[in-house]
Amino acid sequence: MSEKILIVGDGAMGTVCGLILAENGHEVTMWSHQSEQTESLKQHRENINYLPGVALPDSMKFITGDDCLSGGYDWVVSAVPCKFLRSIWTKISGSKPDELAIMSITKGLENNTLARPTEIIESCVGKCQLAALSGPNIADELARQLPATTTIASYDDAFAQRLQTAFTNHWFRVYTNSDLIGVEFAGATKNVVAIAAGLIDGLKVGDNAKAALLTRGLVEITRLGQAMGAKAETFHGLSGMGDLVTTCISPSGRNRTFGQALASGKSVQEVLDNIAGEVEGVNTCKSLYHVAQEHHVEMPITHAVYRVLFENVPVDRAITELMTRKPKAETSS
Repeated sequence: MSEKILIVGDGAMGTVCGLILAENGHEVTMWSHQSEQTESLKQHRENINYLPGVALPDSMKFITGDDCLSGGYDWVVSAVPCKFLRSIWTKISGSKPDELAIMSITKGLENNTLARPTEIIESCVGKCQLAALSGPNIADELARQLPATTTIASYDDAFAQRLQTAFTNHWFRVYTNSDLIGVEFAGATKNVVAIAAGLIDGLKVGDNAKAALLTRGLVEITRLGQAMGAKAETFHGLSGMGDLVTTCISPSGRNRTFGQALASGKSVQEVLDNIAGEVEGVNTCKSLYHVAQEHHVEMPITHAVYRVLFENVPVDRAITELMTRKPKAETSS
């Protein structure tokens, strides 16, 4: 059954979601914050800024304006970077219909409130059906229809299954999960580990170090997730380990690329200025650092990345501090 769907946001992953849904026979409209971007999408049928070289189907529509939610859509994909999520949803929520169903693809935590994306959205629009999509999903690979999998999490099983049906096709396999907290936390926390992976790549300290980073990184983000009410097994699934591996090894991953460039001696701002799109791990690292302190959860990798990003600690010194921590048993907490 064809559904009418709005994509709020015009980044690479939002565009890919639109491509998949349109290919699967749904009526897709993409909303942009800036009218110039909307006109570019209409004129070129291509997202030149975030997904160049990928043709957008003639069936996709493009709009702007604060009344975007008033179009009678069956459900909405929220594809706004975390740092802009509250301002955008506050801006457009005035046109919200009485019944609203939203799936978030945002990965991150809000700095001041430490809220997850679906919590931010709900605080802006009120109670509604909510879900989150997360997994090992590099946008340009999805745009080329390379085989991939993902997870859609919701407390509402029927809504998750409806989204699963809408997205699934012969090259994109979708699983459902009831652990919304875990899926969103996994999607946010892996970006910080990916920055650390980039630092290791930049210093060329070897594959042994990177394997150790991924393994121990998974331990600490699972530890925090459980403290926040998530299930441990979620972090060993597609939205946890799967996404972590992809983000830490992919040459096109923004967070890993950011860490690698930072290891060359450039400043944080210099590197950010030269990367297209949002490097979510930078803001998320600040949030995770404070969440971990608040809940008394030990997160040494996150702490090391925080010191590099916000305390100007040299990368090699941060790694040395990690390696010279007090010895302990591998299975200890």
